[in-house]
Amino acid sequence: MKKLILTSACSLLLLASCVSKKEYAALQAKQQETEDLLNSATVKLNKCLSDASAANARVETMKEQLADMRKSNEALIKNSQDLTELTTKGATNLEKSLESLKESNLKITRLQDALTRKDSVTLAIVTSLKKEVGLSDPDIEVNVEKGVVFISIADKLLFKSGSYTVTERAKEILAKVAKVINSKPNFEAMVEAHTDNVPYNKPPLIDNWDLSVKRATSVVRVLEDLQVNPQQLIASGRSYHVPLVENDTAENRAKNRRTRIVVLPKIDQFYEMVEEEMKNLAAGN
Repeated sequence: MKKLILTSACSLLLLASCVSKKEYAALQAKQQETEDLLNSATVKLNKCLSDASAANARVETMKEQLADMRKSNEALIKNSQDLTELTTKGATNLEKSLESLKESNLKITRLQDALTRKDSVTLAIVTSLKKEVGLSDPDIEVNVEKGVVFISIADKLLFKSGSYTVTERAKEILAKVAKVINSKPNFEAMVEAHTDNVPYNKPPLIDNWDLSVKRATSVVRVLEDLQVNPQQLIASGRSYHVPLVENDTAENRAKNRRTRIVVLPKIDQFYEMVEEEMKNLAAGN
């Protein structure tokens, strides 16, 4: 551009020497107009170059933003897929948990049904025993302890002092007990004998253990004579180790000398009852 201006100036100088002032002025005006147009074109060119540069910068920025958006979109798609997978797994696990919980609840219900049936039988046994044995004698107690029916008979009704031979009065009581036991073939009767802490040593028995066990077996034999199924009977001696009260007075020792007949469901048959409920549950499903 500078060369062009210098060339124009030189041309004007040469022409000035060859042309008139009027022509020279016209040429000068023409030159000025050309320079103005050139300057205007230069400004426009610079503006276009600036705009192009800014546009290129915006394009690069938009390319970067587009790349970021693509990355974000890919991440979102992956997260969505992961979330879908997790949601599917979660739903499956939740469904399995709910199914397991439902099954557990049904099993608990079945077990409760079995327990209810056992409790119903237990109540029936208590009612029968109270009806047969009666409650008029304070030395005979019919009760339920931890879901188990027991008849507690004072020692003086069953045996004479220091003896393990069952009295005739006791046989009358045991006959009533035998009637109830015979009506419940799915239950067992454990005869549990207790002594006081006074040492016992009368041959052939050597101590309180021997005495308690011998008294239990004596009662079991009476029940067997009364047609109770031997498979339902258990003989158990506890010696003086489970007292009701302290063995510190004659009255308390008399309370501790006792025989309990515990009527309880056969464990295997109780579990058979539960298993039967479980089979019913499986068949229902």
